[in-house]
Amino acid sequence: MTAVAAVTAIAAVVDIRTRRVPNWLTFGAAAFGIAMATVRPDGVGVAGAFEGLLVGLLLMLPGHVIGKTGAGDVKLLAALGTLLGPKAIVMAFLYSAVAGGGLAVLVAIQRRRLRETLESTAALVCTGGSNAGELEKPSTNNRFAYAPAIAVGALIAAFGF
Repeated sequence: MTAVAAVTAIAAVVDIRTRRVPNWLTFGAAAFGIAMATVRPDGVGVAGAFEGLLVGLLLMLPGHVIGKTGAGDVKLLAALGTLLGPKAIVMAFLYSAVAGGGLAVLVAIQRRRLRETLESTAALVCTGGSNAGELEKPSTNNRFAYAPAIAVGALIAAFGF
């Protein structure tokens, strides 16, 4: 729990400031998670740590492949999988998605784009994604740091919810 809190807090702050999640953090967290699994203080064994890493990677990778998620976010969830294990990382992913949606609304309000964002999202759903290219134009200003959402999701999952 402490490791999850520390890793996600650092990731969130760095991502907000630099729009990147550094490799030293993600690879370091993964190595720490696997090392901790060898002594099993929280019940996640070595196999569970590697399974959590793989599940976290597989959950976030499709978003990166289609250009919607940064590589640092993918590596962060995978690294957290070593600390949480495969079942909890699935819950962390789901909670992160909900937190990310809430964060997207807050960012849209702050940028005074809520109506445009909601209309574009509705069009995306109704057209099966035909307007996806328009949503990613640099002028639309849709991107935001996602590590804070991952932090919220991972912490909720770490608490066992």
